[in-house]
Amino acid sequence: MPDQDLPAPVPAAAPARGVAVRAASPQPRRPQERAVRRREALLDAAVDLLGGGGFAAVTHRAVARRAGLPLAATSYYFTSRDQLLAEAFALLVERELARMRAAVDDLAGRTPPAVAETLTGVYASDRLRQLGLWELYLQAGRDPALQAIARAWTDGCDGIVAAVLDGAGYPCGPGEVRLVAGLLSGLWVEEVVEARPDGRQRAREAVARALAALGPPARVGP
Repeated sequence: MPDQDLPAPVPAAAPARGVAVRAASPQPRRPQERAVRRREALLDAAVDLLGGGGFAAVTHRAVARRAGLPLAATSYYFTSRDQLLAEAFALLVERELARMRAAVDDLAGRTPPAVAETLTGVYASDRLRQLGLWELYLQAGRDPALQAIARAWTDGCDGIVAAVLDGAGYPCGPGEVRLVAGLLSGLWVEEVVEARPDGRQRAREAVARALAALGPPARVGP
C-alpha cells in the first residue's frame, strides 16, 4: 500500500524536440564545516603551544589536548608533526604581521626618537609568543620546508618598516629599509632572549641613531 504521507512522483518532462540535453555540471564540493573548524582549532592550539613552550611543546598529543579533540584528529588533518609545525609557523607569522601593520597606522611624530618609539613599540609584544616565533625562524636554517615562511616573515617586516619610513618622510629604498629592519630584528631577538630591564630604551636609542644617519625627514604633504 503506498505511503499516504509522500506525494506522488512527478514524471520528468520530455525534452522538446530538437533541443539538446546537457548534463548538469556537478557543484564543487565544499569542505565540511565541522572539519574546517577542527583543523583551525588544532592550528590555534599549536600556535598557543609555540608561544607557551616553544618548538618542543608542539606534539600531536599536546595539540589535541589543547584543542579538546581526540588524538587521532591531529594525524587525520596533518600527515606529520613537521606539517603541523610548518602550518602553525605560517599562521603565527600571518597573525604577527597583521598585528604589527595595525599598530603603525598612526605615527606619533617624524623625529628620529618619535619614529624609533613607533618602530620599537610595534616590534615589542608578548615575549613567550615571540620566543616561539624566533625559535621556528632559526629552525628554518635546518629545515628547508620552513624557509619560505621565514622569508615571508622578513619580507613582511621590511614592508612594515618601509611604510613607517615613507610615512615619516625618510628615505625608504631597499638599503635604508634593510638597515633599519635588520637592526630592529637583531635588537628584538636580543630583547626576547636576554629580557634586560633597559632593553626597550637601548633599542629606541639605537634605532633613533640609525634614523638620524638617514638624514632629516622630507616634508610630507602640503
